[in-house]
Amino acid sequence: MNMAIARRENGISVQGLRKDYKLGSTLVSALKGVDLEIQAGSFTCVAGPSGSGKTTLLNMIGLIDSPTAGSVQVAGKSVGGMSEGEMTRYRSRTLGFIFQTFNLLPVLNVYENIRLPLLLHKDLSKAEKRDRVMDLAQAVGLADHLEHKPAELSGGQRQRVAIARALVTHPLIVLADEPTANLDSATGNEVLELMERINSSRGTTFIFSSHDPSIMSRAHRVIRLRDGAIEAA
Repeated sequence: MNMAIARRENGISVQGLRKDYKLGSTLVSALKGVDLEIQAGSFTCVAGPSGSGKTTLLNMIGLIDSPTAGSVQVAGKSVGGMSEGEMTRYRSRTLGFIFQTFNLLPVLNVYENIRLPLLLHKDLSKAEKRDRVMDLAQAVGLADHLEHKPAELSGGQRQRVAIARALVTHPLIVLADEPTANLDSATGNEVLELMERINSSRGTTFIFSSHDPSIMSRAHRVIRLRDGAIEAA
């Protein structure tokens, strides 16, 4: 298989994607027939004002929500019609998620939070899981904080834990929803530099939902949404 075909098959294809919500008696269209192709290995920002559909689009790609109409292909596989169990397994092996609120479990320490997604990976030995956690803790600069709980960490450190947790399954694609929103500018830049290094060294695809100028300036591509439709790509 040549590289062009491989990159296309490991990328993301969205066709005619529509998402409608009911708010009382009102029908709200969060996405209005979006068509989009994202290449594997890209560092892409989905930008737009609040309410433009950024998070909804990421949720569709990440199988967190299902579309009203249209199709999504991730890494060459159509995600429509999967059972809940199939979606859980597929998410655990193909996708990693980074949220603006970190979503760390407060009762778990750094090591345990990073390891958490590997609970579904029965094919890995305990030693393999430990090696993955330790490698990523080292990569994000938290090897000396493994016993710390989230409440004992700064915002930047918690986001680094979230990045390590997203990468521990070796996903093809990482979806990051406003990952710098709760960070100061210096810490946000450090986190972005870390994700750029991972993108460059591992070829991991990163897709950001953000209106942060720092992310947009670093992105290989900026897709602009407005009122649920692509304004520029």
